[in-house]
Amino acid sequence: MGTRTVLQQSDITRALTRIAHEILEANHGASDLVLLGIPTRGAVLAERLDRVLADIEPEWAHDRDQRVGTLDVTMHRDDLGHGIGRAPHRTTIPTSGIDGKVVVLVDDVLYSGRTVRAALDALQGIGRPRAVRLAVLVDRGHRELPIRADHVGKNLPTASDERVTLRLTETDGTDEVVIVQPGTPTHPERHQPGAPAHADQQQAGATEQTRSEQTRPEQQGGAA
Repeated sequence: MGTRTVLQQSDITRALTRIAHEILEANHGASDLVLLGIPTRGAVLAERLDRVLADIEPEWAHDRDQRVGTLDVTMHRDDLGHGIGRAPHRTTIPTSGIDGKVVVLVDDVLYSGRTVRAALDALQGIGRPRAVRLAVLVDRGHRELPIRADHVGKNLPTASDERVTLRLTETDGTDEVVIVQPGTPTHPERHQPGAPAHADQQQAGATEQTRSEQTRPEQQGGAA
């Protein structure tokens, strides 16, 4: 049991800088680019990417207030009927909208892919972007849906029963990514209220619990 730190503050900063350059290169500049962060920590990462892009691309810096927003996916998740309660966050769309734009969804940890699927559903009710891309700080594998990130800060091989926790200064007081081994107690005091562990990983745990209950009804609970 225990935790292992795999990314520190300097690693996260370098990863975001690289992602920002990749986004600009893939788009051949900043034209029609929009960032939408998925709360909670995906929204924080989108704000950080915004600052990096403003430093390296004059076109982005010129009208950056029209390029960054947040996309709440709570009501589009497929685990709403599994007793997992989540408080909705605000969706904020840039004033220029997303029609005809290249939308880059920003999230913290890519796991099962279900959060991203919910984000794509949420986008349908907002507008019709020309293209949608995905940027994540960590890809830990174990996909349950055919979803792949376009820009990845760190590919991190993990066991399915491990937890990957991203902590950011804005929400947790520190910058780090840690792998938490099975059975290790959590430390909720390091997280502010309203900033839960990554929903993709929570949902995968809920899915596993449902499977366990369906196949082994004599047992209570399931994998976390």
